[in-house]
Amino acid sequence: MTQQLETSRRIPLNRGRVLEAAVALADKAGLDALSMRRLAEDLGVVPMALYKHVANKDELLDGMVDAVIDEIAPVSADAGWRDAVRLRVLSARQTLLRHPWARHALETRTNRTPAVLTYTDEVIGMFLAGGFSVDLTHHVMHALGSRMWGFTQELFDDAAGRGAEAAVPPEAQAAMVQEMAERYPNILQVATAAQHDDGSVVSYGCDDQFEFEFALDLMLDGFERLQRLEWSSAAQKRGGK
Repeated sequence: MTQQLETSRRIPLNRGRVLEAAVALADKAGLDALSMRRLAEDLGVVPMALYKHVANKDELLDGMVDAVIDEIAPVSADAGWRDAVRLRVLSARQTLLRHPWARHALETRTNRTPAVLTYTDEVIGMFLAGGFSVDLTHHVMHALGSRMWGFTQELFDDAAGRGAEAAVPPEAQAAMVQEMAERYPNILQVATAAQHDDGSVVSYGCDDQFEFEFALDLMLDGFERLQRLEWSSAAQKRGGK
């Protein structure tokens, strides 16, 4: 351990190293464990040394978000708009799955960094290059929302309650299902309609990746239809189709 710290001290500290170590620390221990003191310990330096490269923790978090966004794979320049958007979004999803803390960071950061703006600009550009009007693209981006980054808040998101559910004895779970069947039959019917996998955030055991891609493809189908119809918000407001 001592030798590792000595080696770390001999490597010149720069902003890239600070961000790389911060991302690794958040990956390992979560954002709650991230502090300038803890990060300095991991780098084998005194905390004050970090402030030469990041002004404060907010700037550190902004830089971490940018570092994660830089991992999202680009798409081929000759890909059609639909393939380009789909591949970019699914790459963003895989990136955020590698860095579980990044979703919360993206949701809570108020500063739109160059990497955030560049990524957003690129996604918008994919629709515009595909022949979408500026008006339709505006509404498309509203519809995509956080899905652009590879995540979404789902209707059946019950991550907080699953730990308690796992501790409930089987007979109690059976009673709960029976009560659901009597009081909320439609919810129960829909929630148990598909094959499920453990560890989901969509519903207890739902296949997250399948549900995400299903909704993304559904939206892309709708966007494509509106683009073919030369849809505009002005015509819609006048009672058009």
